[in-house]
Amino acid sequence: MNRSATAQTIFQGLGALLNVHWIGGKAGAERILWPPVEAGIPFYGLMNWIHPPRLQIFGVEESAFLNSLEPMVQEVLVNQLLGPTTGVVLVCDNLADQAAILKVGADASGTPLWLTASSSVVALEQLYHYRHSLEASTVIHGELLEVFGMGVLITGGSGIGKSELALDLISRGHRLIADDTPNLIRVAPDVLEGTCPPTISDLLEVRGLGILNIRRMFGDSAIKRNKRVRLMINLVKQEEESVPSDESRLRGLRDVQVILGVGIPAITLPIAPGRNLAVLLECAVRDHILRLNGYQADEDLMARMARAMAEAVPNMAETGPCA
Repeated sequence: MNRSATAQTIFQGLGALLNVHWIGGKAGAERILWPPVEAGIPFYGLMNWIHPPRLQIFGVEESAFLNSLEPMVQEVLVNQLLGPTTGVVLVCDNLADQAAILKVGADASGTPLWLTASSSVVALEQLYHYRHSLEASTVIHGELLEVFGMGVLITGGSGIGKSELALDLISRGHRLIADDTPNLIRVAPDVLEGTCPPTISDLLEVRGLGILNIRRMFGDSAIKRNKRVRLMINLVKQEEESVPSDESRLRGLRDVQVILGVGIPAITLPIAPGRNLAVLLECAVRDHILRLNGYQADEDLMARMARAMAEAVPNMAETGPCA
């Protein structure tokens, strides 16, 4: 795993997937649940006292086993379960009565105690996918939108106008996915999917206006939950851009940006007073779609010039050299 994750972070990530409720041990919110490297310790698993995982899953079978024991043995095992080695206890199958018994010890030890109506099997499956997303995910500073059906990541320096451009695009009918810190997840060897952190979903910060709720202002159609990232637009100040070469004037400032091992086509877009960035970005997306379908305007121009030159050569041969 390339980055650590706290109990609070994982709770937010699993909240929508498993409808998890935090019922005890809230003092352990910043407890590191999954460190970058922790050899020999499983990250999650069914209740185990011998090799306890960082996230203990407590379901119907585990509850039946605990209830079959003598009260004194139960107390000893519960104290071990809520010991410092355990990061979180996730009670499944909506076992509210069992969770209430564990809550006292969880509050005392600061061990987060969560409750979900999902079964242990479902919880294990969702944890597998969630851990995979942590191993192949990153956070990028920028704006992620859907423009003409394509996921577009807008990057650039602080204060360069990314949020204003995003707001302009939303007002033109495009959709916001994430503002400022989109999460990028490698869901396949060559596919990056962008999502929004739950705490800032639907929100956009614009300098001078503060926080705007895009869903309430523009409706549900202005928000997209997730999207594959197909294009990056990097905004730079025109005076900071080097003198354009003949090739860049013909083909544009194009490159490939590698994120999590996935190459994403990138276009550098110089900004200056009077340039309509929303129109320029829309044209960049339309042109990229044409390129994906096999058409490139610069190659079309070169082919036209070649044909014109070829047609001019026979005409010169017929008329002879100029006197």
